[in-house]
Amino acid sequence: MAAGGTQKSDEFQPHPIKEQLPGIDFCVSSSPPWPEVILLGFQHYFVMLGTTVALSTIIVPLMGGGNVEKAEMINTLLFVAGINTLLQTWFGTRLPVVIGGSYAFIIPAISVALSRRFNFYIDPHQRFRESMKALQGALIVASFLPMIIGFLGLWRIVARFLSPLSAVPLVTLTGLGLFALGFPQLANCVEIGLPELVIVVLLSQYVPPLMKGKRALFDRFAVILSVAIVWVYAEILTAAGAYKNKAPSTQFSCRTDRSGLISAASWIKFPYPFQWGRPSFDAGDIFSMMASAFVALIESTGTFIAAARYGSATHIPPSVLSRGVGWLGVGTFLDGIFGTGVGSTASFENAGLLGLTRVGSRRAVQVSAGFMLFFSVLGKFGAVLASVPLPLMAALYCVLFAYIASAGLGFLQFCNLNSFRSKFVLGFSLFLGLSVPQYFNEYLFISGHGPVHTKARWFNNIVQVIFSSPATVAAVVAFFLDITLMRNHSATRRDSGRHWWGKFYSFNLDTRSEEFYSLPWNLNRFFPSF
Repeated sequence: MAAGGTQKSDEFQPHPIKEQLPGIDFCVSSSPPWPEVILLGFQHYFVMLGTTVALSTIIVPLMGGGNVEKAEMINTLLFVAGINTLLQTWFGTRLPVVIGGSYAFIIPAISVALSRRFNFYIDPHQRFRESMKALQGALIVASFLPMIIGFLGLWRIVARFLSPLSAVPLVTLTGLGLFALGFPQLANCVEIGLPELVIVVLLSQYVPPLMKGKRALFDRFAVILSVAIVWVYAEILTAAGAYKNKAPSTQFSCRTDRSGLISAASWIKFPYPFQWGRPSFDAGDIFSMMASAFVALIESTGTFIAAARYGSATHIPPSVLSRGVGWLGVGTFLDGIFGTGVGSTASFENAGLLGLTRVGSRRAVQVSAGFMLFFSVLGKFGAVLASVPLPLMAALYCVLFAYIASAGLGFLQFCNLNSFRSKFVLGFSLFLGLSVPQYFNEYLFISGHGPVHTKARWFNNIVQVIFSSPATVAAVVAFFLDITLMRNHSATRRDSGRHWWGKFYSFNLDTRSEEFYSLPWNLNRFFPSF
């Protein structure tokens, strides 16, 4: 610094703030050539399979189902996910997001599966059907919460108070909060999980700079290439008898022939509404599912914001975000109608894939929805892909969830990091967002129930669901502190970066919003954004 605090002209300048992320090859409204779009769509389909299979693997055995029921649930999840993804990309946020099953619904689903009211069903298949009908009823009623919040514009009001400062913990912990699904799951079969992690990092990060003419091949298709290599390697280990005398848990995680999906899946079967029977309704189950729907709503908000960033779009207007939340509720309603067992959320891993491939094209995600519908009907073919070992998918999550977390950290560029107010809001919300769920999850693992253990099972589930979500805890803390702490101070608005997003709080204030978020077929005439 020169005398008087003036800056020398030859000193380094801060990196300029970018309202749209640079370096993206194709933004939301553009698209690569059709052959690449089809491969990218297949890649998105493959990535979302991991969560779909994992959810079914957790829930179905507890409900009394076997491999046949597991395959049917997977196909139903895929079928409804395809419909919901198309609805969201056509009429919702219009962002390139996949709408799939959500881990937020696991706790109430397990609670229903273990409910004593199903104990008198001796036939496991009958118990499965009765449990599924109870989940259907709870999902149908719970879906009205996000639909009301979204379509009535209530979430638009909340989103207008969202600043870059409060968005950082929300988006960051949407990715970091899923760390348990990464390396801990990879370590269940480290001999295939670790090679997958190393290869996907090499292909996506180290090889492209060396391949000037074919950089896009490795940038965009690192997931397919790495999985093909490691899956063949896993097949060789299985065929060679490497796991013949291993523990059952190791065989299930490592072998490529232990999923039971291929033999159990039907050749052709169309999922249809109420395929398990007439839904049943229980008030406790409904309240628990409503808490899960609220958590999925918050986590999806973080995913929407990250997807807008990796799609090189401008910040998502509150009215569009509210519209997307409403259609998310429609997705959960369809989950209840068809009987998927869990509700919907915006897929975190697919949003991370946008960053890995640098392709934020809406069309690629819509093509992936076509693959979901196709393979859900042709069950045998879909089962082959769904039988991939889960540690291999966990290796991909280590990379894809990291992209979500980094998208959240990227919003720090809009904030004043020299402000002690900003430091406290960020640090406190991030710390509690990790610490509180860790306490609730550890307590549940050790004691078999959460810290709140009353006679009202539904109330226990509500508390456990909300406080087990890192993104929800961090978002609520950051949002509250940001709108209450030193709210009348003259520097607060600029320190939180609110002035950067002010131009997007109404749809028509920035001309770029129409390019990314307008409804197709001139439907904005009938459903205007405000």
